[in-house]
Amino acid sequence: MKRIYIKEEVCIACHLCEVHCQLAHSPSNDLIKTFRQKSPPLPRLRIEEKRPVSFSLRCRHCDEPACAYACLTGAIQKDPVTGTVTVDEEKCGGCWTCMLACPLGAMQQDTEHGRMVKCDLCSGQDMHACVVNCPNEALVFVDSGI
Repeated sequence: MKRIYIKEEVCIACHLCEVHCQLAHSPSNDLIKTFRQKSPPLPRLRIEEKRPVSFSLRCRHCDEPACAYACLTGAIQKDPVTGTVTVDEEKCGGCWTCMLACPLGAMQQDTEHGRMVKCDLCSGQDMHACVVNCPNEALVFVDSGI
């Protein structure tokens, strides 16, 4: 399965991956309109800055996803073909148990809408917005070798 990895040694913590993730999940597809919305979409990843190292914290689409096992409503599922772990935002009840179960801290609380969001590998798009728009090529999409 292909996964997104971070080359920590070249990440400069510019946060452009977060910005482009928000843009990719916005209905407008326009940078200015996205951030002028009353409530722009949450980024599905976040940058942790622990100088001298910075890194992108995101869902790793685990082989055994603890978040899916902990989900009380069945909103979190792992696709058996692609290996992608997704959240059905309509089913999500916002109980936050998946957030407690995730060993990576990759789940994001969307408290305004009462649901969880996480990296969906830019479902329905050719390439991942964070990878394509990383100016230092710190994010790469490669085969995990598993």
